[in-house]
Amino acid sequence: MTSATIAQGWRALRHRNFRLFWFGQLISLVGTWMQQVAQGWLVLSLTNDPFMLGLTAVAQFTPVLVLGLFGGIVADHLPKRRTLVVTQTTAMILAAILAILTATHTVQVWHILVLALLLGVSNAVDMPTRQSFVIEMVGRDDVVNAVALNSAIFNVARIVGPAVAGLAIGAFDISVAFALNALSFVAVLIGLLAIRDSELRPVPPSQMPRTVRAVRDELVEGLTYVRRTPPVLLATAVVAVASAFGLNMTVLVPPYARDALGVGATGYGFLMAASGLGSLASALAIAYLRRPRIAILIGGALVLGLLDTGLGLTRSFPLALAFMFGLGVGGIAMAMTGNTTVQLNVPDRLRGRVMAVYTTLFVGSTPIGGLVFGAVASRYGAAASLAISGALTVVSALIAWAFVIRAGEQAHRWEAIRRPVDRTAAAVAEAALADPRRRP
Repeated sequence: MTSATIAQGWRALRHRNFRLFWFGQLISLVGTWMQQVAQGWLVLSLTNDPFMLGLTAVAQFTPVLVLGLFGGIVADHLPKRRTLVVTQTTAMILAAILAILTATHTVQVWHILVLALLLGVSNAVDMPTRQSFVIEMVGRDDVVNAVALNSAIFNVARIVGPAVAGLAIGAFDISVAFALNALSFVAVLIGLLAIRDSELRPVPPSQMPRTVRAVRDELVEGLTYVRRTPPVLLATAVVAVASAFGLNMTVLVPPYARDALGVGATGYGFLMAASGLGSLASALAIAYLRRPRIAILIGGALVLGLLDTGLGLTRSFPLALAFMFGLGVGGIAMAMTGNTTVQLNVPDRLRGRVMAVYTTLFVGSTPIGGLVFGAVASRYGAAASLAISGALTVVSALIAWAFVIRAGEQAHRWEAIRRPVDRTAAAVAEAALADPRRRP
């Protein structure tokens, strides 16, 4: 591989604003993953019930499911950088509160549930804003690479964060993980404050809706765009269903590590780190692609399901590490391809709302799956729950692929999903929205 080819995989970092954002996120996400691992282990230690892990996921992600679309309206109408400063500061304060509660040994399960709920409310605005802010920093030509690099640091954090958290929990008090997460937000806040507004590519400002009817109309416009744009609809549906079935790691892996493998908190941390390593490898590979491909989207979901099933059937820790690595590869290939497919097929004025639909279903499906499979794990064991969730993910991926083939054969408007996504599709779709006579 030549130096020019290597540089091509990092091209989004030539944008100063994106570099600041990217390095800040790299530090902050390590802390976020430390908290994810520590919070799961804390809930399990306090309750000894996998179902409570599912309930914690419900508390954290239900606000995204309920409020995520409204967060998209906020993302479309308010300055994204300032909005992110508010949401990231909120997350820092909530992490600090949890650190104090655990350090003083006064933490109770209801504290965790309330803090998770408040974090979910903040994330309902943060997620669509953060996703739609990327293109303002790098432009349309580099957005695929920027999304891949964001996924890469997310998964570097998935490697470092869980491993450090597992070691910290074993060697020190669990509050250390929460305290380090609170401290890590300083880096992302510094990066956001240093971004130059003059170098952004912002969407022209528009008036925030002020009536219930105006809010409803904006929500309907975003949902209609998703429904009428086949690549966006397919990507959103595949990621949402596969996430509900196959991405319940924070709910199922803690009891699986403890009960099925007997490896404790440190082993749990390394299982999550193995998943992060696979995700990193997948993200770096996809960074060199110019356009997303539907085969990677559905293939990633299929790999995710197969290895979820395999994880549930094995009792070997080395084999479980290998399966977790493969889970990371498949999961991030699916999620990244879905994200970039949506990003390249949406007009700028609808970006926040459409990304809100995507993130709401992606992240919001987690509490549904977490609650269901947490209940299954509570009754039948985490290993059985993993195997069942994996089988359902495989079935959903096969149905999606059959649907692609059938739809592509029947209608010309589905041809976009059978080839690399065209970056001009968003402009065509925006014209169709503006002129009802041109809608499919």
